[in-house]
Amino acid sequence: MNTARRAAVLTLALMAAGLAQAADVTVSAAASLTNAFKELAPAFEAAHPGTKLQFNFAASDALLAQIAKGAPVDVFASADQETMDKAQQQKLLVDGTRRNFVSNALVVITPLEGGVALKALADLQQPAVKRVAIGKPEGVPAGRYAKGALEAAKLWPAVEPKAVYAQNVRQALDYVSRGEVEAGFVYATDALVLKDKVRILFSVPTETPISYPIAVTNVGPNVEGGKAFLTFVASPAGQAVLAKYGFQKP
Repeated sequence: MNTARRAAVLTLALMAAGLAQAADVTVSAAASLTNAFKELAPAFEAAHPGTKLQFNFAASDALLAQIAKGAPVDVFASADQETMDKAQQQKLLVDGTRRNFVSNALVVITPLEGGVALKALADLQQPAVKRVAIGKPEGVPAGRYAKGALEAAKLWPAVEPKAVYAQNVRQALDYVSRGEVEAGFVYATDALVLKDKVRILFSVPTETPISYPIAVTNVGPNVEGGKAFLTFVASPAGQAVLAKYGFQKP
């Protein structure tokens, strides 16, 4: 093969590699969306041949910090409006793409075996409750919702000393499922994931409804792929999978 042809072949190979990489859609999503989004992936990829979804799951605040530092993320799905508001204020979103796509509920759970019997937030004051798993309020939306509910009930001073802080809501779920704490605050959808290990005690009223926003970011390389993912999430097929995991309509 002569030098010119070898160069042409190399150029085509590099272009193909670039196109393949460009076809990836990187989605940074709240930890509570882990199972549902992973199940969505095959159907989305089948409907968009050549496109692969890459997921990054963590607490919403941590994901926003990564995006703000330039992480090549195409789609951001947050568990609260506050974090997405910050993304919008920092001009990290593609205009007109933000939308609410599901809602959730905050619940208090206990280990299925050897758990405690509680009926209301005030019962967390009982001596039998020594440790309560809660997402760090300064970085985890579920933790902010929990702290807000406890403050509204004037119970935060009593519960705070019992708090075992988690880096995200799934870590709080793990603490409860392993029996390391007597109770914990998670989303209803999280409790369903481990219904063979944890039991929902009661729902927790929150000052604002727990609605999840999603948007395409302007720091990722695949805006069109990101828009396609948002369309799929809002479609009947996407909503059916989300409903399967306990998420409600936005």
